[in-house]
Amino acid sequence: MKTFDVAIAGAGLIGGAIAVELARAGLQVGLFDSAEPGHEASWAGAGILSPAPETAASIPMVPLGRASLELYPGFIAAIEESSGQPCGFRAKGTLEAFFSADAGRDLTTLLAIQHGLGLRAEPLGPEEACEMEPALSPDVEAAALRPDEASVDNRLLTPAVLKTAQRHGVEIFSGRGAKEIWRESSRCVGLVLDDERVAAKWTVVAAGCFSAGISGIESYAPVLPAKGQMIALRSHAADIQRVLWSDRIYLVPRSHGRILAGATVEHAGFDKRVTAGAVQKLLSAAIDLVPGLADAQVEETWAGLRPDTPDHLPILGPTDLEGLVIATGHFRSGILLAPVTAQLVREWITSQRVSLDWECFRPMRFLEARRVTTV
Repeated sequence: MKTFDVAIAGAGLIGGAIAVELARAGLQVGLFDSAEPGHEASWAGAGILSPAPETAASIPMVPLGRASLELYPGFIAAIEESSGQPCGFRAKGTLEAFFSADAGRDLTTLLAIQHGLGLRAEPLGPEEACEMEPALSPDVEAAALRPDEASVDNRLLTPAVLKTAQRHGVEIFSGRGAKEIWRESSRCVGLVLDDERVAAKWTVVAAGCFSAGISGIESYAPVLPAKGQMIALRSHAADIQRVLWSDRIYLVPRSHGRILAGATVEHAGFDKRVTAGAVQKLLSAAIDLVPGLADAQVEETWAGLRPDTPDHLPILGPTDLEGLVIATGHFRSGILLAPVTAQLVREWITSQRVSLDWECFRPMRFLEARRVTTV
């Protein structure tokens, strides 16, 4: 029987980053995944690093996102140094473009929300926006620059994190997913795999949208998959330097003329099919935002499954089972929140205290809500 200080279910970016933090703290860590590590949501995402709320429901996540964004430069530097691999980090901000007749009002609203949450945003006129991003549609009516935001190539970052974890002594088990938590009375003592049990003083569930499929976790992590379809385009004529955003789409630059266009949000179970309708909508919106993409090569299409929750907020922290910690449900912000999630889980496991308020992300909130409704 394998024995670790910490057993982690889920070897994506979140699980890998937690493993790195804990291994650096001197703990013996095992990382378990039912498939190839890093090839689910961590592979499928766009890598946008933005703490700006997309909806009112995500406003409670802003402080967590800000804290994680501040950690990112140091996080990237450490991972690149340890792994010897680049991670495609671009700290060039996000340009949000407005095209409607109400563009001025939309810009004013955006600035008020951003500034009210302590986030930087600068208004841009059409000429300024097109000077900053010449490929942008000349039909833009107004724009805002969110200068502190960034992006990262998650397909480079995740394997670099996993390589760093191994270099710090983490054991990674591919194709060895957790079927259930190993529970003894009021304590979680490890994981149950297909053919063996893994003993651990601490157990962390970071299995993304598959977390609820681990028996014993459903009450703490009622996570459901939220499908996102994306397209990768290749264009050297329509060059963009930073993330471009509109009310219909976002575009994310990669190296050598590659541009990601995304993404849909569909609650369609574990279906990962790419559909013609979604591709049509994404291409139409991408070309409207950057007209030069009409001549771009469609290089790749894919769909990923984000881990969503009933209130669209992450699930972070300890449970009423001693030794069990949850770190899942990051929805559209998993890449952004990886460094701060890893820091908080490491703080809790090593000292039972955390440096940021994570009360609204408690795993117990769902269990407590059900108890109230049944009384």
